Amino acid sequence: MSNDAGLTPNKRLHVGFNAQLLSSESGYRNAGVSQYIHWLMATLPRIAPHLCLSAFGGEAARDYPGWSVHSARRPSGGAMARILWEQLSLPRQARRERLDLLHSPVYAGPLIGRTPQIVTLHDLSFYLFPHLFPPARRAYLQRITRETTRRAAAVIAVSASTARDAVEILKLPPDRVRVIPNGVNPDLRPPTAEHVASLRARLGLPENYVLYLGTLEPRKNLPVLIQAYARARRSGIEHTLVLAGGKGWYDDPIYAAIQESGVAEHVLLPGYIPGDDLAALYGGAALFVYPSLYEGFGLPPLEAMACGVPVLVSNVSAVPEVVGSAGVTVNPREPEQIAAEMVALLGDQERRRLLASAGLERAALFSWENTARRTAALYDEVAS
Repeated sequence: MSNDAGLTPNKRLHVGFNAQLLSSESGYRNAGVSQYIHWLMATLPRIAPHLCLSAFGGEAARDYPGWSVHSARRPSGGAMARILWEQLSLPRQARRERLDLLHSPVYAGPLIGRTPQIVTLHDLSFYLFPHLFPPARRAYLQRITRETTRRAAAVIAVSASTARDAVEILKLPPDRVRVIPNGVNPDLRPPTAEHVASLRARLGLPENYVLYLGTLEPRKNLPVLIQAYARARRSGIEHTLVLAGGKGWYDDPIYAAIQESGVAEHVLLPGYIPGDDLAALYGGAALFVYPSLYEGFGLPPLEAMACGVPVLVSNVSAVPEVVGSAGVTVNPREPEQIAAEMVALLGDQERRRLLASAGLERAALFSWENTARRTAALYDEVAS
């Protein structure tokens, strides 16, 4: 690290981390970006002990050893209070703590202040599918993401697909965008038969089911999945369709599609599934299906593969990049194709076994240790 960054060989690099969206709630807020924050906070102190790490957030951030936690000190009031804290209070706290670098892990960072900043992009769905977002949320995300990335010293994209979107849509210089993929929870592995049986009994799951897991929101394309499942059911499959995950937004078409499908009695919605139950839920499925219209990364298929389950996924955005040749890809807008592949896979146990084995090998390539190591290396590079 050079003295140009205001550092000396005897001073540890002081990195601030905006942990406001770290959540311990049982719902969609504890998925996705909250998991990214969780795993970086859990892993960075061990991977990069040369860093002095400060987190700015609520009570949930206090459970992580190796971090100095600074309260957000913001009034209650939801998203608007968080935005005001982020733009007005956080820059002052960064200056007061003499940060060398601030990492904004979810799109938005302060637009004032002189602390060098890194920002993480998880996807740009609010640009590519604006009609799928409430207007106020879409407008905020578009504006804050564009302005934050323009100011940032470096931008982390969680996939090569998201990096391409960032360069094309946000007009960022390619050399300022770094691809650092997400990892997979090391606790997710093929479960024992006893764990699967226990979860089935507790949730009332059948022995044979096809699984989707993710937030119930428009981008996940669940009405088309339900149409495809109804076709597959008419073609002879007897598996139940389990749509697991927390409620998101604009989800009324999902419930309408279930009622109109003619197979509503074979569709289960168990709701949000806590982390301790995920391996058994994934591992008990005959097939994991994820026909999302767009993903910046696509963590659920990777988690399913880590649990030894074959995956059927969409052939768009980052999902094929994540699953590689270990999964079957389909056009997410064609329910006939999705149904045909579901029928073929569920009728071919040997093919599912081969896919499951390939999935385990593929998932082993993604670790949060590697994500943290590459993130820490970027901190050092930006600071110097």
